[in-house]
Amino acid sequence: MIQKVYLPEGALYSTSKNREYISSLAGLERAYQEGRILEGVVKMCDSDSLNLHIDLYGTEGIIPKEECVLGEEIKDIAIITRVGKVVAFKVIGFTEGKNNKRIAILSRKEAQRQCLENYLMDLIPGDIIPARVTHIEPFGAFVDIGCGIISLLSVDSVSVSRISTPRDRFSLRESIYVVVKSIDRESKRIFVSTKELFGTWEENANGFSIGQTVSGIIRSVESYGIFVELAPNLAGLAELKDDVYVGDKCAAYIKSIMPDKMKIKLVIIDTYENNDPPSTKEHIYIDTNEITHIDRWQYSPPNCQRVIESDFQNKKS
Repeated sequence: MIQKVYLPEGALYSTSKNREYISSLAGLERAYQEGRILEGVVKMCDSDSLNLHIDLYGTEGIIPKEECVLGEEIKDIAIITRVGKVVAFKVIGFTEGKNNKRIAILSRKEAQRQCLENYLMDLIPGDIIPARVTHIEPFGAFVDIGCGIISLLSVDSVSVSRISTPRDRFSLRESIYVVVKSIDRESKRIFVSTKELFGTWEENANGFSIGQTVSGIIRSVESYGIFVELAPNLAGLAELKDDVYVGDKCAAYIKSIMPDKMKIKLVIIDTYENNDPPSTKEHIYIDTNEITHIDRWQYSPPNCQRVIESDFQNKKS
């Protein structure tokens, strides 16, 4: 079950409750007594100690270096790259500064520890949770799944339709939903997936008909044909054509649709440069407000000999 206090960093910052706590010393003292997780913007990192300074509307807030990240090894880059960004934290104490002005001592590590122990380690494979894209590499996207704790979304788990990089599907800092793929409870690492949210072959194919000319994206050019993505979880195979490049958009004529083989045959009519930013929100087939868990997901049609599925029941530990 999603607990709203353990959302990806940035989700709490603009809420009235968060502003109420961080905008006064009295609010911070109350947050300390209640053990509440708050969020604020990092305005500076010390050059010598690498302490982070948080904007708390008049009260000075400091996250000591050793309290910046949960884990045994703290890399300097993981600290300095927080400057200018929203971070989650708990108030763990107060000290006196110049002119007897109180300084709030904060801990991002304790917020992450609480998130991990009270939320993330209670999840099971098949749970659907909010996330935020923080970094993208060709092999996968790194996503914040709560209080700055990072999970890997590997490129093969992004969608059924082939892509060369998660940048083809997501934008940096985009808020998305993910499915918990597996949990290594010993190392406390969580791996996630999104392909189960983009619909089955039939759900996608039902939006198309033979004889239509539709828009698509060139995803792969092979010796035997050209793969055209019609939706994140649906691609068709087009006949070879000159001057076709991966990443371009195209107009494609639908020759045939074969559910028993999960195949759509296309003819490319025209191609043009793709300047549209990646977007997946309109392709989500699960109501994430109502459905927060799936045990099993079968992409392939029932009458298809080839079975493509995700069985989360057998991954529960």
